[in-house]
Amino acid sequence: MLNAGLTVLGLSRFQFAMTTVFHFFFVPFSIGLAFVVAVMETMYVFNKDEAYKKMAQFWGKMFLYSFAVGVVTGIIQEFQFGMNWSEYSRFMGDIFGAPLAIEALAAFFMESTFIGLWMFTWERFKPGIHALFIWLVALGSSLSAVWILAANSFMQNPVGFAINKSTGRVVMTSFSAVVTNPQLWLELPHVLMGAGITASFVVAGCSAWRLLKKDHESFYRKSLNVALVIGLIASLGSIASGDFQTRYLINQQPMKFAAMEGLYKDSTNKGEWAIYSSFNTKQHKTTSSLDVPYVLNILSYHKLSGTVKGQNTVNKELHATYDKKFGKDMNYYVPTKTLFWSFRIMAVSGGLFALIAIVGLFFNRKKSQAIMKQRWFLYIMGLMLWLPFIVNTAGWFVTEFGRYPWVVYGLLTIADAVSPTSTVGSLLFTNIVYFLLFAGLGLVMIVLSHRVLKAGPDAVDMNGYSAEDTNGKVEDPYGTEAFNHD
Repeated sequence: MLNAGLTVLGLSRFQFAMTTVFHFFFVPFSIGLAFVVAVMETMYVFNKDEAYKKMAQFWGKMFLYSFAVGVVTGIIQEFQFGMNWSEYSRFMGDIFGAPLAIEALAAFFMESTFIGLWMFTWERFKPGIHALFIWLVALGSSLSAVWILAANSFMQNPVGFAINKSTGRVVMTSFSAVVTNPQLWLELPHVLMGAGITASFVVAGCSAWRLLKKDHESFYRKSLNVALVIGLIASLGSIASGDFQTRYLINQQPMKFAAMEGLYKDSTNKGEWAIYSSFNTKQHKTTSSLDVPYVLNILSYHKLSGTVKGQNTVNKELHATYDKKFGKDMNYYVPTKTLFWSFRIMAVSGGLFALIAIVGLFFNRKKSQAIMKQRWFLYIMGLMLWLPFIVNTAGWFVTEFGRYPWVVYGLLTIADAVSPTSTVGSLLFTNIVYFLLFAGLGLVMIVLSHRVLKAGPDAVDMNGYSAEDTNGKVEDPYGTEAFNHD
């Protein structure tokens, strides 16, 4: 019964996809929110407005929740390399292990250490020094992204390695090549800009919902302004970095690029760009399409002329290159529908984020009550807080599905990477357990965040999460009285 329509490979892929998607809900959110909170506290340092201090503490609570959930889901994700992908771990361990070790021992330790200092030392350091702590947290989060993406970028574009002939595994020959991988430095800015968009539009969306209730107008309007300025900058940066990354794929991963553009046949010199397309993926052809001429050339080459290889042409080239190693029966076609629509979700959303930010800043300008009168816009902005998570997931789909059929491009297939000891029964059980666990963690995150919003900024202790005695004096959590149980 368990084997009916289920395979070890399919369940392993589904489990890793589920874990990664859920983990990636919180990674860009926590990276971006650390930066947003740092900006808010820095504004307090420079203009001495207590509202910005309260903003840093208030939105900092959500950051702490997202950080905690992200750590839990990240640990679960790493377990799967040994559980379900042991052949991948054996093949890639020499290269994959180094960036992950540095991420854990340096970036993550830095991040977690300064989170503790930031949480508990609001009254122990001068404002400027205390603000430095949250900036170091934000830096640690960004450095974590660097090392994780260094490992992922090798899977997309292997560099600085050699194959050990006796073991058949990859060994690192140049650490500098791994950390200067062009894929990494094109992917990293796009991920960080996406993190800024995620955090800023969550803050803006939550602020919009509270403004609809006319709750703490001054506080949430200031939060909205900070978030939308960061969101606008991040949106424009995401569009620019996405353009560089996409154009890089034309030559580095042509099958992925062709699928993103919905091309089975080579494009013509007119460069038609498909707004909408339907596909017959079994016969590898486009059945209908709504095209705009020359847009594809402008996006691909920043000029009106040029052609792009279609999937059918790329498939022939890949067979010519890899048939000797992987055999003639390999299927090099990627999930065209998934990549085509995921790419359009990202592209359209990038422009939408920028537009919403511009309109929001206009309505929320100083000495104007326009934002409070435009309830329709507040509703739109409130709903927009969910869109970054959808867009981030779409981006992950493009990145990972576009590498099919390889787990390490050109070196190791997905089918060869799965653990030989995994069974359908064990994978089905762990899939169910993980799904319930993730659903529970997601619900807890939503409930706790809602409680923070409902309680409002006045519920945040201005002494920075410290307990107060009945005389209003701040207790020292490390003083001798803290250990007196009489």
